Amino acid sequence: MTPGIHAVGLVLRQPTRLLGLEAFSMQLIAGIEESLSAEGRSLLLHIVGSLDAELATYRRWAEQHQVEAVVLHNLTVDDPRLDALADLGVPAVVVGGPSRDLPVANVFVDNAAEAHEAVDHLVALGHRRLARVTGPHDLAHTRTRTDAFVERCAALGVDGTVVEGDYGEASGAAATRDLLARDPRPTAIVFDNDVMAVAALDVARAAGLRVPADLSLLAWDDSPLARHAAPPLSAMAFDVHALGVQVGDCVLNVVAAGPVRSYTVPPAHLVTRSSTAPAPSS
Repeated sequence: MTPGIHAVGLVLRQPTRLLGLEAFSMQLIAGIEESLSAEGRSLLLHIVGSLDAELATYRRWAEQHQVEAVVLHNLTVDDPRLDALADLGVPAVVVGGPSRDLPVANVFVDNAAEAHEAVDHLVALGHRRLARVTGPHDLAHTRTRTDAFVERCAALGVDGTVVEGDYGEASGAAATRDLLARDPRPTAIVFDNDVMAVAALDVARAAGLRVPADLSLLAWDDSPLARHAAPPLSAMAFDVHALGVQVGDCVLNVVAAGPVRSYTVPPAHLVTRSSTAPAPSS
């Protein structure tokens, strides 16, 4: 614990417009803040557009002694932030893994198990041509989900196509148009967030396809946006607020000089709604 400092830093590297659209980040922030505030600490949030800007923020916080620790979100493959924070002497807590054996404290989410459940659900409905629209490919959890999706499709003897998006509405729409133009087209698409899945509903309607009679859609991260879509979206439901609380508790352990350890949260579970149905017969 650093005397006189009672703040924990969180830098989100994403377009500010997504913060208002996507429920995940706001729920995570609320959970972290709830845990920290109970111990008289606050969350210092900063939004940036690039890795260089994020690293500059960490250097400024360290030089000015503004934070006790930093929460790292959306870990990338070979993420340079871990070494940078270690060099600055700033403790870090990683949200989401991607594995339990990181050199810093982390809260692990089993994204592979969640991807398997999504594929199993669609295959059980008779779908044999599945697609996945991902978040940015360099994110560690994106790769975990994609690897699990492809492996599960292969194990079950079905086609699994992967197209990259960026969590935004435009990328979800563009990826859906790409997939629907293929011959044969997929009969079910899994999206890495709710925003892209909702965008796909409009694309499907414009193409003259009925959801779910002609095309099934499934979103990651259940939200009011998914629940109030027309039709309501089947989704992988995850208690993001509880994840945030667990992250906050992990941070408190770190600033109290507790041991580096990995915490595991319950995986997401599938909530079926009106956007998934048996595969079309033709």
